[in-house]
Amino acid sequence: MYKISEELAALGKKRIEGFPVEGFVRGSGPRNPALMLVGEAPGENEVQTGIPFTGRAGKELMASLASIGLAREDVYITSAVRSRPYKWGQKKERNGEITERKYNRAPTKKEIIAHAPILDTEIQDIHPPIIVTLGNIGLQRLIGPQAKVTQLHGVLIETPILVWNEEAQSFEPSRRHYHVFPTFHPASVFYNPPVRALKEDDWLRLGDLLHLKK
Repeated sequence: MYKISEELAALGKKRIEGFPVEGFVRGSGPRNPALMLVGEAPGENEVQTGIPFTGRAGKELMASLASIGLAREDVYITSAVRSRPYKWGQKKERNGEITERKYNRAPTKKEIIAHAPILDTEIQDIHPPIIVTLGNIGLQRLIGPQAKVTQLHGVLIETPILVWNEEAQSFEPSRRHYHVFPTFHPASVFYNPPVRALKEDDWLRLGDLLHLKK
């Protein structure tokens, strides 16, 4: 199993201080995975368990992995941001009472930058054969803001990826090329059901690619 160093985890927690986020969830998986999966950020379930993709979206992701003969133990799961970004909102309880609660939200560019050294280190140490990005946040973190999952899903892209340069305070292309396979975030099927068929096709294509690469 691969784990980021305590120093890097401490740096990640320090760099995200002051943002409306909570918790810290490490990446999880073997040092030589079949795939590296890059999501967006942990949600409420993940912050409670400390394990990436453990809620409803996690079940959806495990089903996608199973469809190509893989399990959680075969892949390394990480995300662009390691703390849960939240916003406050109101919820109407069954008794009619209105309560304030935290809702998930997409991470901001500054939050993505705060945790950029963690993802850069994970990719550098693990050398994944294929990086599967789940949704736009992971895709744009690695390829750039112009990349859209609706246009690129299901296609294996050979490309440099963006690496954070602390001195220049900017993202720069990596020297080496990586294989990046964009697909939809597992949670997208809950609010956009027609995406399910596209997502399932993507995973079958990915399964074919994995067998070709063996």
